[in-house]
Amino acid sequence: MNASRKVLVVDDDPAVRKSIDRVLTGKGYAVITAENGEEALRKLNEEKYDLVYTDIRMPGISGLEVAEQVKARKPWTPVVIITGYGTDAAQARAKAAGVSSFVHKPLSPEMIEDSARDALAAPAPQVLALPAATEAPQAEPAATGSALVNIALFFAAPFIGLAYIIALPFVGLGVFAVLAARAAAKIEAVKTVGVALKTIAMVFAAPVFGLVYVVLFPFIGLATLFWLAGRAVLARTRN
Repeated sequence: MNASRKVLVVDDDPAVRKSIDRVLTGKGYAVITAENGEEALRKLNEEKYDLVYTDIRMPGISGLEVAEQVKARKPWTPVVIITGYGTDAAQARAKAAGVSSFVHKPLSPEMIEDSARDALAAPAPQVLALPAATEAPQAEPAATGSALVNIALFFAAPFIGLAYIIALPFVGLGVFAVLAARAAAKIEAVKTVGVALKTIAMVFAAPVFGLVYVVLFPFIGLATLFWLAGRAVLARTRN
């Protein structure tokens, strides 16, 4: 007996559904019917079936679509296509989906019984579990940023040192001049002299500041370019 075998029959023709139900129920199968593809897919989601019969042409979701969805979700479930007007293209598509066999209308009790027996007796296809894909290691944004900073410092270090050597004497002189000017400002007699000295200092300092600006400006530009490039690389890495 086949009482443990549950069969889903999908056909918009009630006469075909009743015919298959009567034959397979008489052979001990548990038969459930659906009159269209939408109802069939709903029932397939709700219960487990050992065999599916589906008409090839139905309103809405066709039998081919039902077969393809069954084989995509549960490839071990055999599917038998019922057809009254089979075409080579439809049969090729059904075979590509992995259906077990075709039965052609009008159906005889022998055809129904034999197709069910043969479909259930056929070995189930082996479903190979694919190894989980190894995720490509993602670049660590922090490590990338640190490397960029180190590169920028490597190239900038000589220029920073040069700028420091050039600027240090003038910074010292400037500090000395400020202190002297503050001390002199407290003495009324030397205020005029202080203003004059300040003017003279500015006259002599202007070319020096200009030289420092000319020397440092290219390095500031390079540092800015390194900074912008680093931020762009970090943004692409995070995305």
